[in-house]
Amino acid sequence: MSRWDAQMSFDELGRPLRELTFCVVDLETTGGSAAGGSMITEIGAVKVRGGEVLGEFQTLVNPHAAIPPFIAVLTGITSSMVATAPSIESALPSFLEFAQGCVLVAHNAPFDVGFLQHFAAQQGRPWPQFEVLDTARLARRVITRDDAPNCKLSSLAVAFGSTTTPNHRALSDARATVDVLHGLMERLGGLGVHTLEELSTFSSRVSPAVRRKRHLAEHLPHAPGVYLFRDERDEVLYVGTSRDLRTRVRSYFTASESRARMGEMVNLAGSVDHVECATPLEAGVRELRLIAAHRPRYNRRSRRPDKVHWVKLTVEPWPRLSLVRKVADDGADYLGPFSSRGTAERCVAALHETFTVRQCTDRLPLTPTRSPCVLAEMQRCLSPCDGSVDVDTYAGEVDRLRTALREDADQVVEALTRRMAVLAEGERFEEAGVHRDRLSAFVRAASRTQRLGSLSGCAELVAARREDDRRWAVHVVRHGRLAAAGIIPVDAHAGDWVRGLRESADTVLPGVGPTPAATAEESELVLRWLEQPGVRLVHVEGEWTCPVGGVARHLEVHDAVATSRAGLVPFDERRQLTTVHRPTR
Repeated sequence: MSRWDAQMSFDELGRPLRELTFCVVDLETTGGSAAGGSMITEIGAVKVRGGEVLGEFQTLVNPHAAIPPFIAVLTGITSSMVATAPSIESALPSFLEFAQGCVLVAHNAPFDVGFLQHFAAQQGRPWPQFEVLDTARLARRVITRDDAPNCKLSSLAVAFGSTTTPNHRALSDARATVDVLHGLMERLGGLGVHTLEELSTFSSRVSPAVRRKRHLAEHLPHAPGVYLFRDERDEVLYVGTSRDLRTRVRSYFTASESRARMGEMVNLAGSVDHVECATPLEAGVRELRLIAAHRPRYNRRSRRPDKVHWVKLTVEPWPRLSLVRKVADDGADYLGPFSSRGTAERCVAALHETFTVRQCTDRLPLTPTRSPCVLAEMQRCLSPCDGSVDVDTYAGEVDRLRTALREDADQVVEALTRRMAVLAEGERFEEAGVHRDRLSAFVRAASRTQRLGSLSGCAELVAARREDDRRWAVHVVRHGRLAAAGIIPVDAHAGDWVRGLRESADTVLPGVGPTPAATAEESELVLRWLEQPGVRLVHVEGEWTCPVGGVARHLEVHDAVATSRAGLVPFDERRQLTTVHRPTR
């Protein structure tokens, strides 16, 4: 064998990190889905090698569409600022030329790189075969809670002493990411990681003690279901779900499991139980129920589904908005549930911004004789306390409020959007942000209430969907609770089989008032399955509807802002998030 035959490949030799050129990129966008029509509004990038900055790239990008007020409040980028900026057709080639030959780096790379790839494909431009490094993913492998409260860019920038504070402007965030990248590499260097190849396999370092526990998964089936890790005292440590129980549980003892918290749990595990389920949806529902029942210390979510708050429009001569912990069967209108009191209070503030119902907390007689409060003097309350308004006029305002809760929230959305636009125009972004949070809390709560209320009102709903294996999955839902699930056998008569599934399904009594018979989280999981493409309704008792003017149509922009803010807000601030500007910063 010649020396060349014995020579290792370039990948095997490894490429030293100090010799590689990295292009750290960050984008600002109008939303979270390029395929859904969101556009890039700014590109910022920094080229570095061996700790030295080689160059910087920054440009605003004209999206040729109005920038939503929420995004303008968040980033400070307004439509007037990008009016004369180059289009993405000009900006993208310039960036690709700048990044040529580099390893591409981004914090939450799938988001930023996904946008760039989308517009490259749209322009018919071949995408360079960049190697991509995600600092968010890398940080989750090495950062502990002693280092930082989470792995968001803002937290990591503080932890590594970045000279730049992330502020949702592309170049500033890219500079901060450079400091985070260097901090992570310094940390990994102390662990013996010096090449790009070592970096890519870093999570495969599993202790022999953990590897020896792989036998705990051997009895599990290759089927969907729920798994429960237990310690030596048989206490449930963690509950999870998977489409393939055996493969997923084995992964906890291999390189694919790199979370420090889960590593601690695996070290304590003495056995693994499972509940095999007919469908992935049934597995997800059973997971939620088991977490609520056992409250495992290594599960962070769903442990206390009973700890919620509701906004109630009271039933009394002079109705008002009130925060309550439970729903009563009293004919009142309710909004929620909310996982935190703070979010519920922001929702109430949004409604008080729009409707001038009273804000005092005690009951008023039909003919009150009190002095008006400050809110009345500010014309923010109709002031029934001093007889300034008659019952019919006040009832009309309450009816408009009730309509916003049940059917059409446009009055609330328009009122707060106008206020935000005025504040943003005056560069009073912090005040505009307060109104943004209030409106977001209301939009999410109203949408959730409308969707859950509609489903919980159906005494029975049977739906089917052809799964990836071409078999039909069928679910029976009663008052928002999953009552039965199954897969139609290939040789069965579909009608007879579904009839038998309905007959064997759990009996479910309706919830109190607008609440589903299950937890809100379970009913939302069921709703997400029902709303998938390809689902067919087999049988419905009742009406499963959504109001034409429902608030759900306003959700996308609020999801965009909420996801974007996830990169900068403190870890301990409770929030409900979905997708759009910058997922999991």
